[in-house]
Amino acid sequence: MIYGAVSLVSLLIGAGIGASGEGGASGASAAEAKSDPRPTVTVTEQGEAEPAVTVTETVTAMPKETKEAEPASSFSGEGEYLVGEDIKAGTYKTAGPEGEFGCYWERAKDASGEFDSIITNNNLQGPGRVTLNNGEYFKTNRCQEWKRVG
Repeated sequence: MIYGAVSLVSLLIGAGIGASGEGGASGASAAEAKSDPRPTVTVTEQGEAEPAVTVTETVTAMPKETKEAEPASSFSGEGEYLVGEDIKAGTYKTAGPEGEFGCYWERAKDASGEFDSIITNNNLQGPGRVTLNNGEYFKTNRCQEWKRVG
């Protein structure tokens, strides 16, 4: 308890001394009071943060085994196809012409377009069938889709 009383008295005396120094009790002028050292504030500027390190990992993907594209078993009624490469050999049927002008098809031994290359041909007004062999060219115009049936 004695220490508490001594602390309280010391605090009050210190407060009184500090208050009395303001009024010029020491006789110092205002100019001298301003020249007294003041606390120094130091501001430290922080530079921009270093960018985060980006780690890139390269992964080599193993390709999936793919099958070589097989010839189609159905195809458009407009075009020229190599049997065995573009389309499968076999018998195909069509529902007939796409419009009123009829469906033309042609089996040819090559893609020259020459009259001598034609093996056989036909103009259909209704449904039709044709059997195609490997290595032949099949030309079709104005026909509905051809579908393999055998």
